[in-house]
Amino acid sequence: MGARRAPMRYRFVTTWLLETSRAAAWEVLREPLSWPRWWRGVVRVSELDGGDGDRVGSRYRIAWRSRIPYELEFDFTVSKVDPPCCMEGDAEGDLEGSGRWLLFERNGVTAVVYEWNVATSKRWMQVLAPVARPVFAYNHDVVMRWSGEGLARQLGARLLAAG
Repeated sequence: MGARRAPMRYRFVTTWLLETSRAAAWEVLREPLSWPRWWRGVVRVSELDGGDGDRVGSRYRIAWRSRIPYELEFDFTVSKVDPPCCMEGDAEGDLEGSGRWLLFERNGVTAVVYEWNVATSKRWMQVLAPVARPVFAYNHDVVMRWSGEGLARQLGARLLAAG
């Protein structure tokens, strides 16, 4: 048997600047079950565990699809909640790793930052990773651009910058 290929690791940081309050952005982001209504690319979200009163320990199964015709699905478990500025958790499934939302507000503009540190767990993604890494990164950027645009629409706010 051949040696097993180590999973390819990815680190992404996405930032949106929105003309809205941090509290308003927080209220939308903290409700994963509503994401498919405004976030193009989120196919479905189901709650597996409600967690505690602050949602720490809550688990969601989330399925994603973008321009590239494959679906990724993973369970996301919330490990930290600090309203209205921070929510963190861990992913297990087609992607494995951690994610963190950070929200900052100044003069009526909210910066929403998402940090995503993951590794691929699907064998075909690991095999293709050396040549497909730029495609996977592009795919992530598309889904996150859709998120910034959808979040702005959901809030009735202006998206000032995304990247």
